[in-house]
Amino acid sequence: MSSSEQILSPLGLPLPEDLAREALTHASYANETGNPSNERLEFLGDAVLSLAVTEILFRRFPERAEGELTRIRAVVVSRPVLAEVARRLSLGRHLLLGKGAEEAGARERPSVLAAALEALLGATFLAHGYAAVRDLVEKLFSAEIERYAQEIPDYKSLLQELVQERFGGLPEYRVVSEEGPEHKKVFTVEALAGGHSALGRGRSKKEAEQAAAKRLYLVLTQEETPGSLLA
Repeated sequence: MSSSEQILSPLGLPLPEDLAREALTHASYANETGNPSNERLEFLGDAVLSLAVTEILFRRFPERAEGELTRIRAVVVSRPVLAEVARRLSLGRHLLLGKGAEEAGARERPSVLAAALEALLGATFLAHGYAAVRDLVEKLFSAEIERYAQEIPDYKSLLQELVQERFGGLPEYRVVSEEGPEHKKVFTVEALAGGHSALGRGRSKKEAEQAAAKRLYLVLTQEETPGSLLA
Protein backbone atom coordinates (compact mmCIF):
# COMPACT_ATOMS: atom_id res chain seq x y z
CA MET A 1 0.00 0.00 0.00
CA SER A 2 1.25 3.45 -0.86
CA SER A 3 2.32 5.85 1.86
CA SER A 4 1.40 9.01 -0.07
CA GLU A 5 -1.12 11.60 1.11
CA GLN A 6 -4.68 10.36 1.49
CA ILE A 7 -7.40 11.97 -0.65
CA LEU A 8 -11.12 11.29 -0.98
CA SER A 9 -11.80 9.06 -3.99
CA PRO A 10 -14.86 9.58 -6.21
CA LEU A 11 -16.31 6.48 -4.51
CA GLY A 12 -16.34 8.22 -1.15
CA LEU A 13 -13.48 6.47 0.67
CA PRO A 14 -9.97 7.87 1.20
CA LEU A 15 -7.20 6.49 -1.01
CA PRO A 16 -3.48 7.19 -1.24
CA GLU A 17 -3.15 9.98 -3.77
CA ASP A 18 -0.93 8.05 -6.16
CA LEU A 19 -3.20 4.99 -6.04
CA ALA A 20 -6.28 7.11 -6.78
CA ARG A 21 -4.42 8.81 -9.63
CA GLU A 22 -3.45 5.46 -11.13
CA ALA A 23 -7.06 4.24 -10.94
CA LEU A 24 -8.20 7.28 -12.92
CA THR A 25 -5.42 7.18 -15.52
CA HIS A 26 -6.58 6.05 -18.95
CA ALA A 27 -4.06 4.28 -21.18
CA SER A 28 -3.99 7.29 -23.52
CA TYR A 29 -2.77 9.56 -20.72
CA ALA A 30 -0.33 6.93 -19.51
CA ASN A 31 1.18 6.74 -23.00
CA GLU A 32 1.69 10.50 -23.07
CA THR A 33 3.14 10.84 -19.57
CA GLY A 34 4.82 7.51 -18.83
CA ASN A 35 2.69 7.04 -15.72
CA PRO A 36 1.01 3.68 -15.05
CA SER A 37 -2.48 3.23 -16.51
CA ASN A 38 -5.46 1.87 -14.60
CA GLU A 39 -5.49 -1.43 -16.52
CA ARG A 40 -3.94 -3.55 -13.75
CA LEU A 41 -6.27 -2.06 -11.14
CA GLU A 42 -9.19 -2.67 -13.51
CA PHE A 43 -8.19 -6.34 -13.70
CA LEU A 44 -8.17 -6.57 -9.91
CA GLY A 45 -11.38 -4.59 -9.50
CA ASP A 46 -13.24 -6.77 -11.97
CA ALA A 47 -12.53 -9.85 -9.86
CA VAL A 48 -13.34 -8.17 -6.55
CA LEU A 49 -16.58 -6.72 -7.94
CA SER A 50 -17.70 -10.13 -9.20
CA LEU A 51 -17.01 -11.70 -5.81
CA ALA A 52 -18.78 -8.90 -3.94
CA VAL A 53 -21.89 -9.09 -6.13
CA THR A 54 -21.88 -12.88 -5.81
CA GLU A 55 -21.83 -12.66 -2.01
CA ILE A 56 -24.51 -9.97 -1.92
CA LEU A 57 -26.81 -11.98 -4.17
CA PHE A 58 -26.16 -15.16 -2.19
CA ARG A 59 -27.15 -13.49 1.08
CA ARG A 60 -29.96 -11.28 -0.24
CA PHE A 61 -31.80 -13.96 -2.23
CA PRO A 62 -31.54 -17.27 -0.32
CA GLU A 63 -34.48 -18.69 -2.28
CA ARG A 64 -32.94 -18.12 -5.73
CA ALA A 65 -31.29 -20.99 -7.60
CA GLU A 66 -27.66 -20.84 -8.72
CA GLY A 67 -28.54 -20.36 -12.39
CA GLU A 68 -30.81 -17.42 -11.63
CA LEU A 69 -28.19 -15.78 -9.41
CA THR A 70 -25.65 -16.23 -12.20
CA ARG A 71 -27.93 -14.46 -14.69
CA ILE A 72 -28.54 -11.55 -12.31
CA ARG A 73 -24.82 -11.20 -11.62
CA ALA A 74 -24.00 -11.22 -15.34
CA VAL A 75 -26.21 -8.18 -15.85
CA VAL A 76 -25.19 -6.30 -12.71
CA VAL A 77 -21.46 -6.50 -13.55
CA SER A 78 -21.96 -5.85 -17.27
CA ARG A 79 -20.38 -2.83 -18.94
CA PRO A 80 -23.65 -0.90 -19.51
CA VAL A 81 -24.59 -1.18 -15.83
CA LEU A 82 -21.09 -0.24 -14.66
CA ALA A 83 -21.16 2.79 -16.95
CA GLU A 84 -24.57 3.76 -15.58
CA VAL A 85 -23.25 3.67 -12.01
CA ALA A 86 -20.12 5.57 -13.05
CA ARG A 87 -22.22 8.31 -14.66
CA ARG A 88 -24.29 8.59 -11.49
CA LEU A 89 -21.03 9.26 -9.63
CA SER A 90 -19.91 11.81 -12.28
CA LEU A 91 -16.80 9.69 -12.63
CA GLY A 92 -16.02 10.96 -16.12
CA ARG A 93 -14.96 14.40 -14.89
CA HIS A 94 -12.21 12.86 -12.75
CA LEU A 95 -10.55 10.86 -15.55
CA LEU A 96 -7.05 11.58 -16.78
CA LEU A 97 -7.15 11.27 -20.58
CA GLY A 98 -4.71 11.82 -23.40
CA LYS A 99 -5.42 14.61 -25.85
CA GLY A 100 -6.65 12.31 -28.61
CA ALA A 101 -8.93 10.34 -26.31
CA GLU A 102 -10.33 13.57 -24.89
CA GLU A 103 -11.12 14.88 -28.36
CA ALA A 104 -12.74 11.54 -29.28
CA GLY A 105 -15.18 11.81 -26.38
CA ALA A 106 -13.68 9.03 -24.28
CA ARG A 107 -14.71 10.77 -21.07
CA GLU A 108 -18.29 9.58 -21.59
CA ARG A 109 -17.53 6.29 -23.35
CA PRO A 110 -19.15 3.34 -21.50
CA SER A 111 -16.06 1.14 -21.73
CA VAL A 112 -13.83 3.87 -20.28
CA LEU A 113 -16.23 4.68 -17.45
CA ALA A 114 -16.73 1.00 -16.59
CA ALA A 115 -12.98 0.38 -16.55
CA ALA A 116 -12.36 3.36 -14.27
CA LEU A 117 -15.04 2.22 -11.83
CA GLU A 118 -13.51 -1.25 -11.67
CA ALA A 119 -10.04 0.28 -11.22
CA LEU A 120 -11.27 2.39 -8.30
CA LEU A 121 -12.79 -0.70 -6.71
CA GLY A 122 -9.45 -2.46 -7.15
CA ALA A 123 -7.68 0.47 -5.52
CA THR A 124 -10.20 0.45 -2.67
CA PHE A 125 -9.52 -3.25 -2.16
CA LEU A 126 -5.79 -2.59 -1.85
CA ALA A 127 -6.30 0.30 0.55
CA HIS A 128 -9.17 -0.98 2.70
CA GLY A 129 -9.66 -4.71 2.07
CA TYR A 130 -12.46 -6.84 0.72
CA ALA A 131 -15.11 -6.06 3.37
CA ALA A 132 -14.94 -2.35 2.56
CA VAL A 133 -15.36 -3.06 -1.17
CA ARG A 134 -18.30 -5.38 -0.54
CA ASP A 135 -20.07 -2.74 1.56
CA LEU A 136 -19.34 -0.10 -1.07
CA VAL A 137 -20.63 -2.31 -3.88
CA GLU A 138 -23.81 -3.01 -1.95
CA LYS A 139 -24.35 0.71 -1.52
CA LEU A 140 -23.52 1.67 -5.11
CA PHE A 141 -25.29 -1.22 -6.86
CA SER A 142 -28.24 -1.83 -4.54
CA ALA A 143 -30.79 -0.30 -6.92
CA GLU A 144 -29.43 -2.24 -9.90
CA ILE A 145 -29.38 -5.51 -7.96
CA GLU A 146 -33.02 -5.09 -6.94
CA ARG A 147 -34.07 -3.98 -10.42
CA TYR A 148 -32.48 -6.86 -12.28
CA ALA A 149 -33.58 -9.37 -9.67
CA GLN A 150 -37.16 -8.37 -10.48
CA GLU A 151 -36.98 -7.62 -14.20
CA ILE A 152 -36.27 -9.84 -17.17
CA PRO A 153 -33.09 -8.28 -18.63
CA ASP A 154 -33.09 -7.05 -22.23
CA TYR A 155 -30.31 -9.34 -23.39
CA LYS A 156 -30.53 -8.12 -26.99
CA SER A 157 -29.48 -4.64 -25.85
CA LEU A 158 -26.80 -6.02 -23.54
CA LEU A 159 -25.44 -8.25 -26.31
CA GLN A 160 -25.40 -5.40 -28.81
CA GLU A 161 -23.41 -3.20 -26.43
CA LEU A 162 -20.94 -6.00 -25.74
CA VAL A 163 -20.50 -6.96 -29.40
CA GLN A 164 -20.02 -3.35 -30.52
CA GLU A 165 -17.34 -2.86 -27.91
CA ARG A 166 -15.57 -6.18 -28.41
CA PHE A 167 -15.91 -6.85 -32.15
CA GLY A 168 -16.82 -3.49 -33.66
CA GLY A 169 -20.05 -4.69 -35.27
CA LEU A 170 -23.55 -5.85 -34.46
CA PRO A 171 -24.91 -9.30 -33.62
CA GLU A 172 -26.89 -11.10 -36.32
CA TYR A 173 -30.01 -13.22 -35.89
CA ARG A 174 -31.37 -15.86 -38.23
CA VAL A 175 -34.35 -18.17 -37.96
CA VAL A 176 -33.13 -21.76 -37.96
CA SER A 177 -36.48 -23.52 -37.80
CA GLU A 178 -40.21 -23.17 -37.20
CA GLU A 179 -42.03 -26.11 -35.62
CA GLY A 180 -45.63 -26.92 -34.78
CA PRO A 181 -49.04 -25.78 -36.08
CA GLU A 182 -49.66 -22.16 -36.97
CA HIS A 183 -51.31 -21.28 -33.64
CA LYS A 184 -48.61 -23.02 -31.55
CA LYS A 185 -45.41 -22.40 -33.47
CA VAL A 186 -42.03 -22.69 -31.78
CA PHE A 187 -39.19 -20.72 -33.36
CA THR A 188 -35.49 -21.50 -33.09
CA VAL A 189 -33.21 -18.53 -33.73
CA GLU A 190 -29.42 -18.40 -33.95
CA ALA A 191 -27.51 -15.36 -32.65
CA LEU A 192 -24.06 -14.82 -34.18
CA ALA A 193 -21.24 -12.45 -33.30
CA GLY A 194 -17.45 -12.49 -33.55
CA GLY A 195 -17.27 -16.12 -34.65
CA HIS A 196 -19.51 -17.29 -31.78
CA SER A 197 -23.11 -18.44 -31.98
CA ALA A 198 -25.93 -19.62 -29.75
CA LEU A 199 -29.47 -20.89 -30.25
CA GLY A 200 -32.67 -19.84 -28.52
CA ARG A 201 -36.28 -21.02 -28.70
CA GLY A 202 -39.52 -19.12 -28.24
CA ARG A 203 -43.17 -18.91 -29.25
CA SER A 204 -42.38 -15.83 -31.34
CA LYS A 205 -39.33 -14.71 -33.28
CA LYS A 206 -38.82 -11.90 -30.76
CA GLU A 207 -38.90 -14.31 -27.82
CA ALA A 208 -36.51 -16.69 -29.57
CA GLU A 209 -34.12 -13.83 -30.37
CA GLN A 210 -34.09 -12.79 -26.71
CA ALA A 211 -33.35 -16.37 -25.66
CA ALA A 212 -30.52 -16.67 -28.18
CA ALA A 213 -29.12 -13.26 -27.21
CA LYS A 214 -29.17 -14.24 -23.55
CA ARG A 215 -27.26 -17.44 -24.17
CA LEU A 216 -24.67 -15.80 -26.41
CA TYR A 217 -24.22 -12.92 -23.95
CA LEU A 218 -23.58 -15.38 -21.13
CA VAL A 219 -21.14 -17.34 -23.30
CA LEU A 220 -19.21 -14.19 -24.23
CA THR A 221 -19.05 -13.03 -20.62
CA GLN A 222 -17.83 -16.52 -19.64
CA GLU A 223 -20.82 -17.29 -17.48
CA GLU A 224 -21.54 -20.43 -19.48
CA THR A 225 -19.37 -22.78 -21.50
CA PRO A 226 -19.69 -22.86 -25.30
CA GLY A 227 -20.84 -26.46 -25.03
CA SER A 228 -24.27 -25.40 -23.77
CA LEU A 229 -25.70 -23.27 -26.53
CA LEU A 230 -29.42 -23.97 -26.66
CA ALA A 231 -31.79 -21.94 -24.47
